[in-house]
Amino acid sequence: MITPMSKPNDLEEGTAQRLDFDKIGSIGRSGHQVLPVVLQEADSGDVLFVGYANETALRMTLELRSAVLYSTSRQEIWHKGATSGDTLSLIDVRVNCEQNSLLYRVRRDGQGACHTLKEDGSTRSGCYYRIVASENELLFVE
Repeated sequence: MITPMSKPNDLEEGTAQRLDFDKIGSIGRSGHQVLPVVLQEADSGDVLFVGYANETALRMTLELRSAVLYSTSRQEIWHKGATSGDTLSLIDVRVNCEQNSLLYRVRRDGQGACHTLKEDGSTRSGCYYRIVASENELLFVE
């Protein structure tokens, strides 16, 4: 079901479109040495979210067999779900043809993968919970 939300000024919960077209540029300007990582639910094929990994995060992912990323905003290693319990068990890591992005195929160990919550307080299954309705508007699909 597609429904509009009532918080038009909130980035994560609103329906006003405010895409960050400078995200990659800001990562580059800050000097982060990272690759984009697509996190995909292995069984369904659903894309959960896109994050970033540096060499340490990739090494930890392979060692722990759980998704570990590098937070470009907090500038630190981030073991997905370490505080929420919504960890992502690693099935495998794939690399693209140009070796400049990764695909983590994972299984959810908790209820969801996104740090945001639905109106009822439950965890969202992934971060792609809105569609682009027009140039300036988003609609919820959950």
